[in-house]
Amino acid sequence: MRYQFLGRSGLKISRLVLGTYNFGTVTDETEAFAIMDAALDAGINMFDTANHYPDFTNCGLTEEIIGKWLAQDSSRRERLVLATKVYQPMKDPSDGPNDAPGLSKYIIHRHLQDSLDRLGVEHIDLYQMHHIDRRTTWDEIWESFGECQSQGKVRYVGSSNFPGWQLSQAQAAAEARQQFGLVSEQHKYNLLCRLPELEVLPAAKELGIGVLVYSPLESGMLSGHALDAPANSRSSQGKARAEKMRDQLEALASLARELDTEDAILAMAWILAQDAVTALVIGPRTAEQLNNALKAADLVLEDQALEKLKEIFPGYGAAPEAYAW
Repeated sequence: MRYQFLGRSGLKISRLVLGTYNFGTVTDETEAFAIMDAALDAGINMFDTANHYPDFTNCGLTEEIIGKWLAQDSSRRERLVLATKVYQPMKDPSDGPNDAPGLSKYIIHRHLQDSLDRLGVEHIDLYQMHHIDRRTTWDEIWESFGECQSQGKVRYVGSSNFPGWQLSQAQAAAEARQQFGLVSEQHKYNLLCRLPELEVLPAAKELGIGVLVYSPLESGMLSGHALDAPANSRSSQGKARAEKMRDQLEALASLARELDTEDAILAMAWILAQDAVTALVIGPRTAEQLNNALKAADLVLEDQALEKLKEIFPGYGAAPEAYAW
């Protein structure tokens, strides 16, 4: 496993991060334990979750599963960079009118403590804002995170789904308060979703913010199986979308065969080859899927392959050159 510094921090994380969104619904506890065992053994040192995973019917269940796994062996916690998120409502009646999306001081402190209790740990290594809050001021947000850090409950603060201008605004507000600010931004990015190249990736690189990428296979579009789904299946909409990009997907498959690999592995390796990307968040549903994803971390793409992928899946490039003189 290769490792890289997270943004401008001195913290090193594995280039693959274990995402746990499926734990508790698609993936039962037994399989989740097997995946976490295998990930740790493979050198993955960062696990990523969120307080409301796996869904709004079972808020907190994923953190509880991770907590049970950590409790089996105290040495596991010491080997991990543990990341979770805050923003979404937790469907807790005691929150009253504050059971709503946001990043108020009330929500940050209350939901952090709940996450710590479910995970059975004393601190979170990376506490991430799951989305922007257009209502709460940055003064309130950074004061809240500063308190969490001074209490020893949070090591680093990150964001997720932030546009480039919000990354800049967040960092400016943190600097004004003489705080370190954001260390990472978790963002959707893949061969079919290239919008982050316009603003988010350049902003993150300029500001020293590490980029953690999620949804590397675009909901299965780049898995190599999108064109095989039955027309009347639950994924029929995905099948229709795949048909519209049949030429691209077939070209991807052809290149994967030429490189003696698989479509999904090639698509993930491309992400890891991007200069602005720190790590890739993978969300395996089974231990077998984890093993396939691990191959992407070892696949180093030559310039010729990268150029071919650029031809198949044209990107945007940075703004404003991407759309102006």
